[in-house]
Amino acid sequence: LTGGYMTLAATLCNARVRDGIAAGDHPVLMHGPTFMANPLACAVASASIDLLCSSPWRRRVARIEQRLRDGLAPCAACDAVADVRVRGAIGVVEMKQPIDVAVVQRRLVEAGVWLRPFGRLLYTMPPYVIDDASLERLIAAMVAIAAGAR
Repeated sequence: LTGGYMTLAATLCNARVRDGIAAGDHPVLMHGPTFMANPLACAVASASIDLLCSSPWRRRVARIEQRLRDGLAPCAACDAVADVRVRGAIGVVEMKQPIDVAVVQRRLVEAGVWLRPFGRLLYTMPPYVIDDASLERLIAAMVAIAAGAR
C-alpha cells in the first residue's frame, strides 16, 4: 500500500471470517500495535494509490507479464524445474527440490538481482515501473538459476 516506504497493511475477509475472529470475550487476533492506523503511513498509502491510479499501470503490467512469460519459458525445459507460471507482473519458477537459499541468493546478488527464494519457489514481483534492461537482467538471472539447478 505504501510502496515500501512505510509499514502498513490491510486485511480483507468475508463476513463469516470476520465474525469468527470477533467472537467471544477476547476476540482472536485482537491487538493494538504501536503504529496502528498511523496517519503518516495512511497518507503515504493514499499518495501511492493516487500515483498508481494516475499511471498507465495496466499497460505496464501487460508488458511485464508478456516478458516474464516469454523470458521464463525456457525454464520449463530444465530438469530441476517442476513448473513455470506467470500471472500479471508475478513470475514463478517452481523447482522440484527445495532451493538452497544461501547459494541461490548469493548467485542472484552477484548477477545484480535481489530476490527472495522461498521453499521450492524462485519468484519475482517487479515494480510496475521497472525498465526493460532491469527486467531482462531479472529474467536472465532466474533462467540461469533454473538452468544451473540440480
